[in-house]
Amino acid sequence: MTNPTVRMARHSARHPWRAIVGWLLFVALCLGAGIAVGTRPATTEDYRIGEAGRAEALAAEGGLQPKPLERVLVQAAPGTGRPDPTQLAAGAAEIVARMRKLPEVLSVAGPFPDAEGTALRVDVTMKGAELDGKKHVDALLAQTSEVQAAHPGLVVAEVGGPSIGKGVDTLRGDDLARTEMIALPVTLITLLLVFGSVVMAVVPLLLALSSIVAAVGLSMLASHVFPDAGVGTNVILLIGLAVGVDYALFYLKREREERARNADGRLTGQAVVELAAATSGRAVVVSGLAVAVSSATLYLADDVIFSSIATGAVAVTLVAVLSSLTVLPALLAKLGERAERRRAARGATRKAPRTGSGRITAAVLRPVERHPAVTLAVSGLALVALALPVLDINITEMSRETHSRAIPAMRTYDRLMAAYPELRAMHQVVVRADAGRAEDVAGALRRLAGRAAAEDPAIGGTPVLRTSADRRVTVLELAVSRSVNSPGARESLARLRTEFVPATVGALPGTEVAVTGEVARYADYPDHQKRKLPLVVGALLLVTFAMTVWAFRSVVLGVVGVVLNLLSAFASLGLLVLVFQNRWAEGLLGFTSTGSIGSRVPLFLFVILFGLSMDYQVFVISRIREARLGGTPTRQAVLTGLSSSAGVVTSAAVVMVTVFAGFAALHLIEMKQIGFSLAVAVLLDAFVIRVFVLPSLMLLLGEANWWPARAIRAAGRAARTERQPASVG
Repeated sequence: MTNPTVRMARHSARHPWRAIVGWLLFVALCLGAGIAVGTRPATTEDYRIGEAGRAEALAAEGGLQPKPLERVLVQAAPGTGRPDPTQLAAGAAEIVARMRKLPEVLSVAGPFPDAEGTALRVDVTMKGAELDGKKHVDALLAQTSEVQAAHPGLVVAEVGGPSIGKGVDTLRGDDLARTEMIALPVTLITLLLVFGSVVMAVVPLLLALSSIVAAVGLSMLASHVFPDAGVGTNVILLIGLAVGVDYALFYLKREREERARNADGRLTGQAVVELAAATSGRAVVVSGLAVAVSSATLYLADDVIFSSIATGAVAVTLVAVLSSLTVLPALLAKLGERAERRRAARGATRKAPRTGSGRITAAVLRPVERHPAVTLAVSGLALVALALPVLDINITEMSRETHSRAIPAMRTYDRLMAAYPELRAMHQVVVRADAGRAEDVAGALRRLAGRAAAEDPAIGGTPVLRTSADRRVTVLELAVSRSVNSPGARESLARLRTEFVPATVGALPGTEVAVTGEVARYADYPDHQKRKLPLVVGALLLVTFAMTVWAFRSVVLGVVGVVLNLLSAFASLGLLVLVFQNRWAEGLLGFTSTGSIGSRVPLFLFVILFGLSMDYQVFVISRIREARLGGTPTRQAVLTGLSSSAGVVTSAAVVMVTVFAGFAALHLIEMKQIGFSLAVAVLLDAFVIRVFVLPSLMLLLGEANWWPARAIRAAGRAARTERQPASVG
């Protein structure tokens, strides 16, 4: 029975205009539906994790949850000497007066002088939820700019969560625009070199872009189930351009090979398309399903950001597969007919297909063929050596202090922290108890504040105690004069949770206590990821094994796939640690080392890399298995399959590396780490794993590759008696 891939290709090739128009309507429908329904953004509640999240939920019950807060810093202009107190006061007074008139503002406090008397600070609390602040902060920034213009002898600048968030979004958008401007031309040039035809080069790019557009619309619909954390579109662009071009590239290259083999014209153009569908088309389906299922394991992380990433990756991968099954065969049929007409008009003959491997490929494969054990040992040990730095990995949550200083608000943040170091972070002790216990709770929290101030050098400033209107929830705020990710801040949090709280308010019966604040948030999130990492990676290994066994009917290849993907992932992560936890590459890659790796990076790298590695693995092993099914001995099948797939795998890797390397050039440190790690991972996977490690291992395993081998022996006998297209499934 003809497999579904061939049936879909046959229908599209026979009715090309239906398929093309249908695809355009599908893309328009997806985008239109997404725009009509809109995106459901993640709310503050969606980000709550660990004890910090539990404390925030308690505070919200009493209406004491954090509000968006902006701080306006008034200082003397550089080079003007010691500021005139009258000028400082006038500037601060104007800020206070203007801010109080804004409908976005809930309250204004201050001005507060710094310890040296060289600056004044005005605290502006905005209305609404904490995450909504950046949507309305423009009005505040406009007032600050007008006061700055009216007082040229002063520096009047604003900073806070909303203005920093808006600055991050703007910088990310500008960076992505530059990345697209670089990635698209490089991808097009690569495809031109592969195909030598403008039309054939443009087709994969257009399919990838249309898949991205459709996936954006679908992700907007999906956000009503899995809220969008603001990273979905970035992931769709990152993954969509890579896999979209790759899938079309695999299909197109195989169609051109089959068309070249059809030199005597015995097959129609539609038959050639069907033959490509039965081989590379099937490989694309398996690869796409592997990427989608691997990406879906991120839902197990129980985190809104990873759920958003999973939604974007799954949507764009499945749409890219759909485009390869439907509209791509139609385009190939039309382009094939056009090429045949032109050839007939010129009276030209078809070029004979190129057989064998190129000189470079042959040279690379020579040590693999002659000394597989040595090649495997050398390449394997090299990857293990690259993985060793993982033993020293330091995983932290990237705080606002790590943001690029290209964001104006971050430069103001540095000046604010220099003048008011006690504002670096905050501990919040949240207590829920019966209303009748409010005085007892308040007294215990005052004792806690006194003990913390006396014993903890990180605690400074004046404690703030707030109680809800119903007197059931009380919050104690303690200023922390240490950076949120510093050892001092972490030690302060640990002492608060394990010593001060249990000895004071925690000892009161009938109370529920939890600690939150910036330090707690940035400590609890990496801990949450570390707990979820084994679950996600375990599911990922199981999925990779099951998909490989399903695709190739081989338990041995399933184990090989898992081991090689682990080796590639750990080697890439080791290089990431080597580069980003140290300072030697700062100038080369344009970043300031935080001495750590972002908490989301390892999990993202493992999941996405495992999925993308299946692209190369499926395509290469499909060629090898196809040759074996045709009666070729395993040893020769390995060499033949690798030779025939080397060009397209190299081209696909260049496209992926270009896309990912563009993200490595972003200003945001975590995005830079993700882009770098994925680019390195693809390079290692395509040029070390698939060229040296995999073929060497398969040559050494021989017929054991196909265990249990009964099915492949039967298929091999059938292939020798009746030649027919082979598929991976």
